[in-house]
Amino acid sequence: MLILLTISGAVLGDTHETQLTNGLRVIVREDRRAPTVAHMVWYRAGSMDETSGRTGVAHVLEHMMFKGTPSVGPGEFSRRVAAAGGRDNAFTSRDYTAYFQQVPSDRLAEVMQLEADRMHHLTLDPREFAQEIRVVMEERRLRTEDQPQSLLFEQLTASAFQVHPYRVPIIGWMSDLESMTIDDARAWYQQWYAPNNAYVVIVGDVDHQAVFALAERHYGPLRARQLPERKPQDEPVQLGMRRLTVRAPADLPVVTMAYKAPVIRDVDRDSDPYALEMLAAVLAGHEAARFSKSLIREQRLAVQASASYDPTARGPGIFYLYGSPSAGRSRGELEAGLRSEITRVQREGIGADELARAKAQLIAGEIYKLDSMFAQAMEIGQLESVGISHRMDRRIIEKLEEVSAEQVREVATKYFVDQQLTVAELDPQPLPDNPRRRPIATPRH
Repeated sequence: MLILLTISGAVLGDTHETQLTNGLRVIVREDRRAPTVAHMVWYRAGSMDETSGRTGVAHVLEHMMFKGTPSVGPGEFSRRVAAAGGRDNAFTSRDYTAYFQQVPSDRLAEVMQLEADRMHHLTLDPREFAQEIRVVMEERRLRTEDQPQSLLFEQLTASAFQVHPYRVPIIGWMSDLESMTIDDARAWYQQWYAPNNAYVVIVGDVDHQAVFALAERHYGPLRARQLPERKPQDEPVQLGMRRLTVRAPADLPVVTMAYKAPVIRDVDRDSDPYALEMLAAVLAGHEAARFSKSLIREQRLAVQASASYDPTARGPGIFYLYGSPSAGRSRGELEAGLRSEITRVQREGIGADELARAKAQLIAGEIYKLDSMFAQAMEIGQLESVGISHRMDRRIIEKLEEVSAEQVREVATKYFVDQQLTVAELDPQPLPDNPRRRPIATPRH
């Protein structure tokens, strides 16, 4: 591991930061291995900032950001990026909305000008909105309502969280999309799309001082706005296990178990999130992990069994266990099998070889991000989106290296209790004889 960290220190370019007078932060990492640059604009506004009755508006506004300004017509933004030899897109999450372009480094000024333009001068045309809201509703049908596992996850999340806005799907509830107006999108844009609620991340073959000058030229003239007050929406302590069943057309049954778990709030002081991340790797991080070895190959209990956990979020965390039972085995048997693997960790702990392999997998994944300028920009932006300084990225790797086998056993005992558990089962129904035809063109994001 120390060798990998030494390599990362050599490959990782210097990271520089400045803040413009309007509050916009600009973070630049110099990486001169190829004559390209990744340019990303991150807004601290995601689906968790929405209000009841207007769910999905963050994602709808993301779509509308490609519909033009007084100086750039609808769709022209992406055409200009493509003409510059680059690619672009955007994505909305619970915690943020982000826009990116990856272009030759000598075209950075052009995409920066385009992003600054739509940060302040977006045209919200009613006709474009009427067309795009139909696109978003179709996206919801394709990605959620026609996907049984997506439906299961949506219902699981809505049950696991009863107060916190993480309970709401990022794409929004269909009824809210149906009633959404262009005024809802305009209000969201005016509330959150301001330089003092954004930061720009640039990674590539650039000089940071030159980038700072470009940022001052293009983003500097934009005025800061007063931002809405963000009130805490803490999830209350769960008082008992919750269960639900989703019946939908599907090929296979699915069991998903969601345990409440902490996320990183203080990189140095916290320890449990790193141990939980290590536990996920021990259970399902590679082909020789416990779920694959025991539940799939040895017991033939499951055709799929996995675990996932994200230690970074603005809101509360969840540790997921999920899988599909083998033919002839029930959902109850699979749930018992997943539970038994956790119980083994609680009672027996994990071996030194398991821990070493899990660390190798996790840390190698962090190091491999350095091979991509876009992945580096994503890592910086995602850390900043949850209130963690990008300068703590190496410290996070060090904290993962410090995790002990006993810490893994302790977090398995501490957090994997029924009081903090929500179980969702997919009860597969017969597939329709004539499934709904999908359109040829799917949504761009």
